[in-house]
Amino acid sequence: MSFEACAALVERADPLRFRAAMASPVAARRILFPLYAFNVEVARAPWVTEEPMIAEMRLQWWRDALEEIAQGRTPRKHEVVDGLAAVLDAKGAACLDLLIAARRWDVYKDGFEDQQHFDDYIDATSGHLMWTAARLLGDADEVVVRNYAYAVGVANIFQAIPALTAQGRTPLIDASLEGMTHLAQQAIARLAVAKKGRALVSMQARPALVAGYHARPILKMVAAAPERVAADALDRNPAQDSLRFLNVSLRGWWR
Repeated sequence: MSFEACAALVERADPLRFRAAMASPVAARRILFPLYAFNVEVARAPWVTEEPMIAEMRLQWWRDALEEIAQGRTPRKHEVVDGLAAVLDAKGAACLDLLIAARRWDVYKDGFEDQQHFDDYIDATSGHLMWTAARLLGDADEVVVRNYAYAVGVANIFQAIPALTAQGRTPLIDASLEGMTHLAQQAIARLAVAKKGRALVSMQARPALVAGYHARPILKMVAAAPERVAADALDRNPAQDSLRFLNVSLRGWWR
Protein backbone atom coordinates (compact mmCIF):
# COMPACT_ATOMS: atom_id res chain seq x y z
CA MET A 1 0.00 0.00 0.00
CA SER A 2 3.00 2.34 0.06
CA PHE A 3 2.34 3.63 -3.46
CA GLU A 4 -1.29 4.42 -2.66
CA ALA A 5 -0.22 6.11 0.58
CA CYS A 6 2.29 8.26 -1.31
CA ALA A 7 -0.35 9.28 -3.85
CA ALA A 8 -2.82 10.15 -1.10
CA LEU A 9 -0.24 12.27 0.71
CA VAL A 10 0.61 14.20 -2.45
CA GLU A 11 -3.09 14.71 -3.21
CA ARG A 12 -3.61 16.29 0.22
CA ALA A 13 -0.44 18.35 0.49
CA ASP A 14 0.73 19.15 -3.04
CA PRO A 15 -2.25 19.31 -5.42
CA LEU A 16 -0.20 20.84 -8.25
CA ARG A 17 2.22 17.91 -8.40
CA PHE A 18 -0.64 15.47 -7.83
CA ARG A 19 -2.35 16.87 -10.89
CA ALA A 20 0.83 16.58 -12.93
CA ALA A 21 1.46 13.01 -11.82
CA MET A 22 -2.10 11.93 -12.59
CA ALA A 23 -1.70 13.28 -16.12
CA SER A 24 1.34 11.02 -16.57
CA PRO A 25 1.42 7.40 -17.75
CA VAL A 26 0.78 4.83 -15.02
CA ALA A 27 4.39 3.66 -15.11
CA ALA A 28 5.61 7.22 -14.51
CA ARG A 29 3.27 7.65 -11.55
CA ARG A 30 5.00 4.72 -9.85
CA ILE A 31 8.13 6.87 -9.72
CA LEU A 32 6.66 10.34 -9.36
CA PHE A 33 4.35 9.75 -6.40
CA PRO A 34 7.04 8.38 -4.03
CA LEU A 35 9.38 11.23 -5.00
CA TYR A 36 6.71 13.87 -4.56
CA ALA A 37 5.59 12.36 -1.25
CA PHE A 38 9.20 12.45 -0.05
CA ASN A 39 9.37 16.11 -1.07
CA VAL A 40 6.22 16.86 0.93
CA GLU A 41 7.67 15.25 4.05
CA VAL A 42 11.00 17.04 3.77
CA ALA A 43 9.59 20.43 2.78
CA ARG A 44 7.24 20.55 5.75
CA ALA A 45 9.68 19.17 8.33
CA PRO A 46 11.17 22.60 9.22
CA TRP A 47 7.71 24.13 9.63
CA VAL A 48 5.95 21.71 11.98
CA THR A 49 7.87 22.88 15.04
CA GLU A 50 9.29 26.09 16.48
CA GLU A 51 12.28 24.19 17.86
CA PRO A 52 15.23 24.18 15.42
CA MET A 53 16.76 21.10 17.03
CA ILE A 54 13.59 19.08 16.49
CA ALA A 55 13.36 20.25 12.89
CA GLU A 56 17.00 19.27 12.34
CA MET A 57 16.26 15.84 13.80
CA ARG A 58 13.33 15.39 11.42
CA LEU A 59 15.51 16.23 8.44
CA GLN A 60 18.27 13.94 9.69
CA TRP A 61 15.75 11.09 9.96
CA TRP A 62 15.15 11.39 6.21
CA ARG A 63 18.85 11.62 5.47
CA ASP A 64 19.39 8.39 7.40
CA ALA A 65 16.56 6.74 5.44
CA LEU A 66 18.19 7.74 2.15
CA GLU A 67 21.52 6.38 3.34
CA GLU A 68 19.89 3.02 4.06
CA ILE A 69 18.42 2.98 0.55
CA ALA A 70 21.73 4.01 -1.04
CA GLN A 71 23.58 1.23 0.77
CA GLY A 72 21.05 -1.42 -0.17
CA ARG A 73 20.10 -2.08 3.44
CA THR A 74 16.57 -2.85 4.56
CA PRO A 75 15.19 0.65 5.16
CA ARG A 76 13.20 1.76 8.17
CA LYS A 77 9.47 1.11 8.02
CA HIS A 78 7.58 4.09 6.69
CA GLU A 79 5.10 4.25 3.83
CA VAL A 80 7.02 6.93 1.95
CA VAL A 81 10.37 5.25 2.59
CA ASP A 82 8.92 1.98 1.28
CA GLY A 83 7.78 3.76 -1.86
CA LEU A 84 11.15 5.43 -2.35
CA ALA A 85 13.09 2.23 -1.81
CA ALA A 86 11.13 0.61 -4.64
CA VAL A 87 12.20 3.20 -7.24
CA LEU A 88 15.32 5.01 -6.03
CA ASP A 89 18.92 4.05 -6.81
CA ALA A 90 22.09 5.09 -4.99
CA LYS A 91 22.67 8.06 -7.30
CA GLY A 92 19.16 9.32 -6.72
CA ALA A 93 19.47 8.87 -2.97
CA ALA A 94 22.66 10.94 -2.96
CA CYS A 95 20.99 13.69 -4.98
CA LEU A 96 17.97 13.83 -2.68
CA ASP A 97 20.26 13.91 0.34
CA LEU A 98 21.60 17.22 -0.97
CA LEU A 99 18.00 18.43 -1.26
CA ILE A 100 17.49 17.72 2.43
CA ALA A 101 20.72 19.49 3.32
CA ALA A 102 19.51 22.60 1.48
CA ARG A 103 16.22 22.49 3.40
CA ARG A 104 18.14 23.25 6.59
CA TRP A 105 17.90 26.89 5.48
CA ASP A 106 14.15 26.68 6.12
CA VAL A 107 14.75 25.82 9.78
CA TYR A 108 16.22 29.22 10.61
CA LYS A 109 15.38 32.85 9.87
CA ASP A 110 18.68 33.92 8.38
CA GLY A 111 18.57 35.30 4.86
CA PHE A 112 20.59 33.94 1.98
CA GLU A 113 24.25 34.94 2.07
CA ASP A 114 24.38 36.07 -1.56
CA GLN A 115 22.92 35.35 -4.98
CA GLN A 116 24.98 32.19 -5.35
CA HIS A 117 23.56 30.85 -2.08
CA PHE A 118 20.03 31.57 -3.35
CA ASP A 119 20.73 29.92 -6.71
CA ASP A 120 22.22 26.86 -4.98
CA TYR A 121 19.11 26.57 -2.80
CA ILE A 122 16.81 26.69 -5.83
CA ASP A 123 18.95 24.16 -7.69
CA ALA A 124 18.93 21.81 -4.70
CA THR A 125 15.26 22.06 -3.76
CA SER A 126 13.73 22.30 -7.24
CA GLY A 127 16.51 21.01 -9.46
CA HIS A 128 17.50 17.89 -7.52
CA LEU A 129 13.89 16.72 -7.28
CA MET A 130 13.08 17.30 -10.93
CA TRP A 131 16.38 15.92 -12.18
CA THR A 132 16.06 12.76 -10.10
CA ALA A 133 12.53 12.21 -11.39
CA ALA A 134 13.54 12.80 -15.02
CA ARG A 135 16.61 10.55 -14.79
CA LEU A 136 14.63 7.68 -13.27
CA LEU A 137 11.93 7.99 -15.92
CA GLY A 138 14.13 8.07 -19.02
CA ASP A 139 16.94 9.73 -20.95
CA ALA A 140 17.31 13.44 -20.29
CA ASP A 141 19.96 16.12 -20.46
CA GLU A 142 20.74 17.33 -16.94
CA VAL A 143 21.52 20.92 -17.93
CA VAL A 144 18.20 21.27 -19.77
CA VAL A 145 16.23 19.84 -16.85
CA ARG A 146 18.02 22.00 -14.29
CA ASN A 147 17.52 25.19 -16.28
CA TYR A 148 13.82 24.44 -16.42
CA ALA A 149 13.72 23.47 -12.74
CA TYR A 150 15.44 26.72 -11.74
CA ALA A 151 12.69 28.74 -13.38
CA VAL A 152 10.04 26.60 -11.68
CA GLY A 153 11.73 27.01 -8.30
CA VAL A 154 11.89 30.79 -8.66
CA ALA A 155 8.21 30.91 -9.63
CA ASN A 156 7.37 28.85 -6.54
CA ILE A 157 9.39 31.19 -4.32
CA PHE A 158 7.53 34.20 -5.69
CA GLN A 159 4.21 32.56 -4.87
CA ALA A 160 5.39 31.67 -1.35
CA ILE A 161 6.83 35.08 -0.43
CA PRO A 162 3.77 36.40 1.48
CA ALA A 163 3.66 33.29 3.67
CA LEU A 164 7.44 33.23 4.15
CA THR A 165 7.68 36.88 5.16
CA ALA A 166 4.79 36.37 7.59
CA GLN A 167 6.95 33.70 9.22
CA GLY A 168 9.85 36.13 9.55
CA ARG A 169 11.84 34.71 6.65
CA THR A 170 13.85 36.67 4.07
CA PRO A 171 13.40 34.65 0.89
CA LEU A 172 15.08 36.98 -1.62
CA ILE A 173 18.44 38.68 -1.88
CA ASP A 174 16.83 41.79 -3.36
CA ALA A 175 13.14 42.17 -2.59
CA SER A 176 12.83 45.56 -4.28
CA LEU A 177 10.52 45.83 -7.28
CA GLU A 178 13.57 46.15 -9.52
CA GLY A 179 15.23 43.16 -7.89
CA MET A 180 12.19 40.94 -8.35
CA THR A 181 11.80 42.04 -11.96
CA HIS A 182 15.43 41.15 -12.62
CA LEU A 183 15.11 37.75 -10.96
CA ALA A 184 11.96 36.95 -12.94
CA GLN A 185 13.69 37.94 -16.17
CA GLN A 186 16.67 35.72 -15.31
CA ALA A 187 14.35 32.78 -14.71
CA ILE A 188 12.50 33.43 -17.97
CA ALA A 189 15.86 33.39 -19.75
CA ARG A 190 16.64 30.00 -18.21
CA LEU A 191 13.25 28.76 -19.46
CA ALA A 192 14.16 29.89 -22.95
CA VAL A 193 17.46 27.99 -22.80
CA ALA A 194 15.63 24.86 -21.63
CA LYS A 195 13.13 25.20 -24.47
CA LYS A 196 15.94 25.21 -27.04
CA GLY A 197 17.20 21.90 -25.60
CA ARG A 198 13.82 20.20 -25.32
CA ALA A 199 14.79 17.54 -27.86
CA LEU A 200 17.36 16.30 -25.33
CA VAL A 201 14.60 15.25 -22.92
CA SER A 202 13.00 11.99 -23.98
CA MET A 203 9.26 11.43 -24.06
CA GLN A 204 9.65 8.99 -21.18
CA ALA A 205 11.33 11.64 -18.98
CA ARG A 206 9.02 14.54 -19.78
CA PRO A 207 6.33 13.76 -17.17
CA ALA A 208 8.87 14.88 -14.55
CA LEU A 209 8.66 18.42 -15.93
CA VAL A 210 4.90 18.83 -16.26
CA ALA A 211 4.64 20.00 -12.63
CA GLY A 212 6.31 23.22 -13.74
CA TYR A 213 3.53 24.12 -16.18
CA HIS A 214 2.65 27.23 -14.14
CA ALA A 215 6.14 28.75 -14.09
CA ARG A 216 6.08 30.82 -17.27
CA PRO A 217 2.82 32.71 -16.52
CA ILE A 218 3.90 33.39 -12.94
CA LEU A 219 7.31 34.70 -14.00
CA LYS A 220 5.77 36.88 -16.71
CA MET A 221 3.39 38.38 -14.15
CA VAL A 222 6.26 39.25 -11.83
CA ALA A 223 8.39 40.67 -14.62
CA ALA A 224 5.51 42.91 -15.71
CA ALA A 225 4.11 43.85 -12.30
CA PRO A 226 6.39 42.84 -9.38
CA GLU A 227 4.10 44.56 -6.87
CA ARG A 228 1.77 41.58 -7.29
CA VAL A 229 4.18 39.45 -5.24
CA ALA A 230 3.68 41.28 -1.95
CA ALA A 231 -0.03 41.59 -2.67
CA ASP A 232 -0.27 37.79 -3.00
CA ALA A 233 -1.88 38.33 -6.39
CA LEU A 234 -0.11 35.77 -8.57
CA ASP A 235 -2.95 33.28 -8.88
CA ARG A 236 -4.16 32.74 -12.43
CA ASN A 237 -7.73 32.52 -13.60
CA PRO A 238 -8.80 28.90 -12.93
CA ALA A 239 -10.10 28.41 -16.46
CA GLN A 240 -6.87 29.78 -17.97
CA ASP A 241 -4.83 27.64 -15.61
CA SER A 242 -6.72 24.50 -16.60
CA LEU A 243 -6.30 25.26 -20.30
CA ARG A 244 -2.58 25.80 -19.86
CA PHE A 245 -2.23 22.58 -17.91
CA LEU A 246 -4.04 20.66 -20.62
CA ASN A 247 -1.89 22.27 -23.30
CA VAL A 248 1.36 21.50 -21.47
CA SER A 249 0.44 17.94 -20.52
CA LEU A 250 -0.64 17.10 -24.07
CA ARG A 251 1.71 19.16 -26.21
CA GLY A 252 4.87 19.66 -24.16
CA TRP A 253 6.29 21.08 -20.93
CA TRP A 254 8.17 23.83 -22.76
CA ARG A 255 5.04 25.78 -23.70
